[in-house]
Amino acid sequence: MPSNTTTRVTIYYGPLSWFKEQLGKKSWDSLLEIVYERDEASRHITHGIAGQDEPATEEPVPGPNCVAAESSDYASLQEHVITNFAGLIRSIDPKQLHLHNPPAHVHAQLARTFANTAVKKYEYPVVTRDTLIRFRDGFKEHLVGQEGVRESLLAALYPLTTGRRTKPVVLMFYGPSGVGKTETAQFVNGLLEGTLLRKQFSMFHSDKFASYLFGGTHSEASFAHDLLDRDSGVILIDEFDKANAVFHSAFYQVFDSGVFEDKNYTVELGPSLVICTSNYGSEDAVRQALGDALHSRFDGMVRFQPLSKEEMVEVINRIVDDRFTKLAPDEQERLDPDAIKSLLHQRAAKTGNVRRLGKLIDGVIALLLVQAVLDEQAALLDAPINRVHVSQETEPTQ
Repeated sequence: MPSNTTTRVTIYYGPLSWFKEQLGKKSWDSLLEIVYERDEASRHITHGIAGQDEPATEEPVPGPNCVAAESSDYASLQEHVITNFAGLIRSIDPKQLHLHNPPAHVHAQLARTFANTAVKKYEYPVVTRDTLIRFRDGFKEHLVGQEGVRESLLAALYPLTTGRRTKPVVLMFYGPSGVGKTETAQFVNGLLEGTLLRKQFSMFHSDKFASYLFGGTHSEASFAHDLLDRDSGVILIDEFDKANAVFHSAFYQVFDSGVFEDKNYTVELGPSLVICTSNYGSEDAVRQALGDALHSRFDGMVRFQPLSKEEMVEVINRIVDDRFTKLAPDEQERLDPDAIKSLLHQRAAKTGNVRRLGKLIDGVIALLLVQAVLDEQAALLDAPINRVHVSQETEPTQ
């Protein structure tokens, strides 16, 4: 049974910015600083000298009025402090304790020890019918082609607008690299606001990925902790298929019920949107890579098509216009955007990767600008220079 201590404990689950808003302007002491000060004080040793009076015993100092800890603070605490966290709080004896995203066993200790323990949870942005309208109307401005993607996504997102959905909608975006999978996820997230939580699973192949997914020590980074700290209703897992199959079991529960658990944290995702991506060209290829057990847990499979030559021409025009508007006025005077577009249109049929195309355009613009600067300098010095040429067949060359 909880003790009769008067400490009022409030546990907050959500992003750090929201936690600070909840605290408002109230003055509070850092739990981490208090622990550091107590550790330092414990290192001081008082020596007594025979024949001299012992120093008077100091009166007990009343506990602080308000103590708070942010989610990153727990990693700086020793394991024994976390293990006996409730005992630490009782010894500090604050009137109020505010904790942001604590480990699950810390929460359990406090609930058992302190009768006045409350929990507050952040309300993540959710998809509404207005979101669907803005997605439908704004899709073509953000993505070229992919009409089938727009229709598939509208259907997949609808359950999140009914109020009956209590777990995430989990989707697999598959198709060639650089045709808009990540951009689509960012577009949806932009409609809901918040910073997109994006994880690149192709980067994880070491033993540390196991502790990241399944939980290691409380001081190690973890996927569950990142989920708690997010402020977005959209979660993007890029190149989901690249992770070793041994890690797939970590996602069975979250795909089924919307709950992700590891050794230290439990996260309820609620009616959010989880998007996984892969570069496979067909749903059968995705099924073979992930296995039937995981494949069957996706709510929808959304296929992204390769872009046609006409669509790539439109992409080129958009990227050039975007880059041009971001140049300084003197740089804009040195360039002819229509000439750049005409030059690059000849590459439209040779690459279907928008990301690679964007880098090519950046390189062309940079070379044309440096050529213009060198020409101007040569005119001032009345001296010949080596010219830089832009090939129409390949990327810019000397």
